[in-house]
Amino acid sequence: MFMNLKYFIRTAAVIAAAVLLMPACKLRQPYTRPDAKTDSAYRGGTTNDTTTIASLSWKKMFKDAKLQDLIQEGITNNYDLKVAIARIKQADANLRQAKAAFFPTLSVAPQYTKQKVAATQGGNLGFMPQNVYAVTGDASWEIDIWGKLSSAKKGSLALLLQSYAYQRAVQTKLVADIATDYYNLLAYDKQLAITQQTVANRKEDVETNKALKIANRVNEASVAQSEANRYAAEVTIPDLQNNIHQTENALCVLLGRHPGPVERNALDAQQTDTTLQTGVPAQLLSNRPDVQQAEYNVRYYFEQINVARAYFYPSLSITAQGGWQSSTVGDLFKSATIFGNVVGNLTQPIFNKGLNKQRLQLAKAQYEENVATFQQTVLDAGREVSDALYSYKTVEDKALTRKLQLDAWLRSVNYNRDLLKHGYVTYTDVLTSEQNYLAAQLSSVNDRLQQLTAVVTLYKSLGGGWK
Repeated sequence: MFMNLKYFIRTAAVIAAAVLLMPACKLRQPYTRPDAKTDSAYRGGTTNDTTTIASLSWKKMFKDAKLQDLIQEGITNNYDLKVAIARIKQADANLRQAKAAFFPTLSVAPQYTKQKVAATQGGNLGFMPQNVYAVTGDASWEIDIWGKLSSAKKGSLALLLQSYAYQRAVQTKLVADIATDYYNLLAYDKQLAITQQTVANRKEDVETNKALKIANRVNEASVAQSEANRYAAEVTIPDLQNNIHQTENALCVLLGRHPGPVERNALDAQQTDTTLQTGVPAQLLSNRPDVQQAEYNVRYYFEQINVARAYFYPSLSITAQGGWQSSTVGDLFKSATIFGNVVGNLTQPIFNKGLNKQRLQLAKAQYEENVATFQQTVLDAGREVSDALYSYKTVEDKALTRKLQLDAWLRSVNYNRDLLKHGYVTYTDVLTSEQNYLAAQLSSVNDRLQQLTAVVTLYKSLGGGWK
């Protein structure tokens, strides 16, 4: 018995030495990040300053107190974010399972058997059955020679990190969507107020034209034109109110609540940070959650290649079984009833219908797909930053011109109204100036909205919103 034990110990020592020397084969490859083109990713925004608005928390980025309350409510109650958190829990459970694969499995099975063994097999003569009481334990352990279990664990870790990145990406989008809808609401409010004031002014125009007609300064056509001009502005009010209603409903869904009114401030009260620092393009790799998410997918499929390679090589497992077996309960746990065995199993795949080759080819193809997706995500991120920067610059470029246009049309409206009273112009001149002034007012609101949404888009495209 002692000779067998010594032989087993020597064999185990040889196997252990082989396990320690296996890494020299370099079967498992270390992960390296794929090349990503970040140089000059921002069109017209080259800088060496690493300061970026993406590092600001959303509370510092958006200074409107009511908007801050809405964003906090959305982060707390939004269902897409809750789904993302649930995915984190799933990925964490998968990682725990992958870690547990390194440990042996152990099971215990108490058993009672009533049996009659044939006399030819060593049983007693007659028909009296025997009682067999047993407590059996089974254990098995797969030794990770080629790093298959280690790669699987690293793949599960990559999926866990990917789920965290997905949660951050959902929050980044949520913050941007809430801010955008909020600013849209403020713009609709402003446009509605302008339109309602315009309608009130045009009602006065109608009364003025009626008085001028009585004084024979204008004809009935001018009165009809003034009434049509009033109705042309008034008919747009229901559409604006509908836009407000639908935007409130959309915002409520983001907040995880039923459709209803949304408390808000005025468009004119919004503050814009004119110092929009973008940092360097390489920071997109660490700031943008969707870029991180794409890279973690690459890491996962890279580890799947390592796992697939390991299937081509022999697997080593050790199984053991032992316990107690007796014909009576009283003698069950005596030393004479102990039995057991230990088996070392080395399995080399030879022919399995090409499954291992197909597994490796699939893993490589999935890795290539996700590398391309990662690189495309980085490219899209640079485009989004460039678009937002230019959109903001466009508003700044036309701000002065828009102000001059508004002043000019307002003077034109006032001059034409005075000239109409004295009979020097027709109401058509007044009508033209009023319509153009209204269009310029509404356009100025859109300019302000474009400026605010460009800031939101830039903040989101740089990776801000999840801190």
